[in-house]
Order: sequence, then structure tokens, then C-alpha cells
Amino acid sequence: MPRDTKMSKVGSNVTLINVMKLPGLNTLGISLARIDYAPLGENPPHTHPRATEILTVLEGTLYVGFVTSNTDNKLFSKVLNKGDVFVFPQGLIHFQFNPNSYKPAVAIAALSSQNPGAITIANAVFGSKPMISDDVLAKAFQVEKNTVDWLQAQFWADNHN
Repeated sequence: MPRDTKMSKVGSNVTLINVMKLPGLNTLGISLARIDYAPLGENPPHTHPRATEILTVLEGTLYVGFVTSNTDNKLFSKVLNKGDVFVFPQGLIHFQFNPNSYKPAVAIAALSSQNPGAITIANAVFGSKPMISDDVLAKAFQVEKNTVDWLQAQFWADNHN
């Protein structure tokens, strides 16, 4: 059954089965996630610090990719269709996006850890508690401080009430 994606600002719903939800996975080194994508929905750039991920598209089309580490920062990306598979190496920033404006997509992801962790990049950078100084972020992203303040406000409004 399709999962609800309407409550998500990014248009996706990740249902993770890991050791916290299924204690029998303890010491097995595996977990599983189902990801439902609304039309034009995404699983935004994120990383798994403790797992490699292998993603299989069950329905629809996804544009996926990962970025290598410094200094190359090379993007490896591909458009996947039903039945296609893609691997995201452990610790590298990666994403999935449904480019179809009319049809949802569904994927299943296997991860090489019973507790893979997830760090969503925008949430971590712009929604941290306490906030990272706008001086630091303005210099890092090479933008004006008011741009950083606006971005932080988008994450703080939802995550810190």
C-alpha cells in the first residue's frame, strides 16, 4: 500500500526497519527501508555514517546520485526505472528525486548495518540545536547572512516548537 507523502515538505515518506524497530536484527548488520515519493518528491541529500545502501526501484522513475568526497566532489548520477538498482557508498552524500510530475514512485533500500544512521544535510546544517552561527554558514556557503537566516528560519519553524 502506498504510504502518505502529503505531510512531508520534501514529498517522501521513509519507512525504516532497523534494530530499534526489530530487535532481532541485532548483530546481523542489515536493515531495510521503503521510500515512497510523491510526484516531484525527493529523499533529500543525506548520508548514512554506518552503512552502504543499495536501492531498487519498485515503481516509477527516480533520478539518483551521490557525491564523492573532497577534493573531487564528483557527482555520480543516473535515472532509474522500475527494477533498476543503484549503490550509495557508506558515508557519501546521496539523494533520490522523482522527476515525474504526475506519478508517484516507490523504492526499497537495503542497508549494510542494523543501525545505519541518517544525517539529512539541510536539516543538520540549517536546523541544528543550537543554531550554527550565520557568520560561519555565510562564509562556508559564500552567501549573505540574510540568506542563511532565511534558510535557518525554514527549519527552525518546524523543528523547534
